[in-house]
This record gives sequence, C-alpha cells and structure tokens, in this order.
Amino acid sequence: MTKIAKTPQPPYYAVIFTSERTDGDNGYAKMADEMLKLASVQSGFLGAESAREAVGITVSYWESLEAIRQWKQNERHLVAQRQGMSDWYLSYKTRICKVERDYEFEKNEI
Repeated sequence: MTKIAKTPQPPYYAVIFTSERTDGDNGYAKMADEMLKLASVQSGFLGAESAREAVGITVSYWESLEAIRQWKQNERHLVAQRQGMSDWYLSYKTRICKVERDYEFEKNEI
C-alpha cells in the first residue's frame, strides 16, 4: 500500500505546511493524528502526505479554496493552531497552490 495520497485529476489545491519543531513531543503526535482524522471527514478533503525530520512537511489536498477556508476555521483545528504556536513550532510557513498537472509511477511487484 502506498503512502502517497490518491488524488483526482487536476485541478485541485494543495496546502503545504512546513515547520520547525520545538524539542519534545508535548502531545504533538496525538494532535497530528487527530487533525488528519478530522480533516479526512471535512468536505472537500482529498488526502495528505507528511514527513517529519529536521523540517516537517505536510501536504494536504483539497477540492477548492472554499474547502481550505472551512478547514482553517474548524473549531478543533483552531485549537491545534494556537497550541502549535505556543508549544510545538519554532517557525512555520503555509503555502496554498493550485495543482494544474500531476503524474505518477508505481512499481509493480511480481
């Protein structure tokens, strides 16, 4: 099973969240799991991918800019945003992009 999000044919939108973390977990992993579960039932959510090393990068995919706005204003997501600024992040940047083209490769295992 792939860890790459299965997205529809473009166009759709990507939210790229890049962050530098503080030391320690401080409840971060639990909240990250909760946010992914919550986003997955949000109208317009298409999928997500995440890598957390020295720099954390999470890319979520959405049907529309309106779906992204609704997610940003989700009550529980607002709590996570505030806690991120107070407890988890040294810095972060969010980028919103329109995906106009994509392509993929998947090796077939025999």
